[in-house]
Amino acid sequence: MTGLAGMRVVEHAAFVAVPLAGMTLAQMGADVIRVDRLGGGLDAGRWPLAPSGRSLFWAGLNKGKKSIAVDTRHPEGRAVVQQLVTAPGDDAGLFLSNLPVDGWLDHATLCTLREDMITVTLTGDRQGRPQVDYTVNPALGVPHMTGPAGAPDPVAHALPAWDLISGHLCVSSLLAAERHRLRGRGGQAVRLALKDVAAAAMGHLGMIGDAALNPCDRPKAGNALYGAYGQDFLCADGRRVMVVGLTRRQWTGLVKATGTMDAMAALERRHGISLMDEGERWHRREDITDILRPWFAARPVSAFRADFDRAGLTWSEFRTVREALAHDPDLGPDNPMFDMLSQPGLGRFPVPRHPARFGDADPHPAVAAPALGAHTEELLGDVARLSGTEIAHLFDAGIVASDSYRPSRSAA
Repeated sequence: MTGLAGMRVVEHAAFVAVPLAGMTLAQMGADVIRVDRLGGGLDAGRWPLAPSGRSLFWAGLNKGKKSIAVDTRHPEGRAVVQQLVTAPGDDAGLFLSNLPVDGWLDHATLCTLREDMITVTLTGDRQGRPQVDYTVNPALGVPHMTGPAGAPDPVAHALPAWDLISGHLCVSSLLAAERHRLRGRGGQAVRLALKDVAAAAMGHLGMIGDAALNPCDRPKAGNALYGAYGQDFLCADGRRVMVVGLTRRQWTGLVKATGTMDAMAALERRHGISLMDEGERWHRREDITDILRPWFAARPVSAFRADFDRAGLTWSEFRTVREALAHDPDLGPDNPMFDMLSQPGLGRFPVPRHPARFGDADPHPAVAAPALGAHTEELLGDVARLSGTEIAHLFDAGIVASDSYRPSRSAA
């Protein structure tokens, strides 16, 4: 897959969304340059960590990029970054950031150096205040919909959903702005806010309309699937499964596989309803669960796994990530999305490629994240077009860094 080959993007970012955007572009073939602080940025040691103490988080979100380590507090360091961002080329002049850049990497400043700049900037909220998923969710009400039924306390969750969505919106926004420029309409400054992304998604899903038009807040429902039927069950072997009857096919398949047709029909007659209506399945979820619970409690997962799979049911077994890695073929070398990589300081484990497949094109293999400043000298010479003497000065002054830098005699 070489769809973005030749595109050069500079990323000055931390946390999840924008590093994810840069990594996604790199996995689609773009040349992505990450601007790193000397000694490592805000994410350099973020958990989870490998046994060595190195950040698996950082390694995961920076796969396939190039790294320049530079002191962005120093005027010469800032000038170097500006040269990288605004370097010539039809496929260059593309910049991603979610860090403070006013006065030196903001769109207006960059346009004085390259008039067709495209910048994509992610802020916390539309006023520019800092936000993360763990603050956006409480502000918008998500934790009050999450957790055990009847529980009074709000419950946060582990997945940074708005960060992930925002990262991919940064990608699509950058590509849309580049299409605008390719049509001769010039560069653009694109701005997104994490909180706006979350609010928009909730609006698209009907959650804002629900709150505006209906008298009651959406209740907590534990592991039940809101608005239809889905529930977890404890099996005879102590394992727990999740089964879903969202669509008619899913529902009828579940009832048939568990042999509960007569009991469900009796439930319908008793209340004068049809369980073909997913809303009725939601209203009668406790009665349905009472019918299904003994069936699961009497059987180990091994007794029905093959039958459920043959019937095409929508179900899964609850596992820890460690268990999933050991038992789910979709998390290992059987899945062509993953490559087994041995990474210095981290170890050997499955690393994902881009999950999309573009026709018959071969996908880019997974590429490890770079060592801090691994490409500093290369980028200073090939992109910023500095001379050997200028590069040596920057290294000698401690403005840039790289473990691999070896001054040439001509530059000494």
